[in-house]
Amino acid sequence: MTAPILVFAIGNESRGDDAVGPLLARALEGLDDSVEVIEDYQLQVEHVTDLVGRSAAIFVDADVSCSAPFHFSKIAAEHDNSYTSHAMTPFALLHTYRQVYGAEAPPTFLLRIRGYDFELGSPLSGQAEQNLVAATRLAGDLCGTANPQNWLQRADLRAAEERAAQE
Repeated sequence: MTAPILVFAIGNESRGDDAVGPLLARALEGLDDSVEVIEDYQLQVEHVTDLVGRSAAIFVDADVSCSAPFHFSKIAAEHDNSYTSHAMTPFALLHTYRQVYGAEAPPTFLLRIRGYDFELGSPLSGQAEQNLVAATRLAGDLCGTANPQNWLQRADLRAAEERAAQE
């Protein structure tokens, strides 16, 4: 049976703060049977099949441009040219889902965790580690509710709490 919630973590542990995705994935593994966690270096067109039969999906990735500790948003299918490169965006993957299956993908969200240093061979920075802890709490909370209808509101509240705690 396919778990209703998919958490797809993207990142490379050899590139400093890019490790936050895989590290969050490992923290969520075994959460419960309603959540499947997948991690990979990058999205490929083949990953479109991982969305089939889900009630919701969360993509997790490091991001140098979002606010600390994280940014959580609902995303939609968007045509871009990333399918022609070595890696796809979550938006392009949703667009591909629509093309392949003739239907919209399940409700899909993007959890961007603020990173700072992405150099090959760098360790996880202290700031990114703090952001990862906050994002892991959020992801665990969201997966525990299994109701994507209120995920955005819960994420906004959690982000405000985390920012206040870091000040």
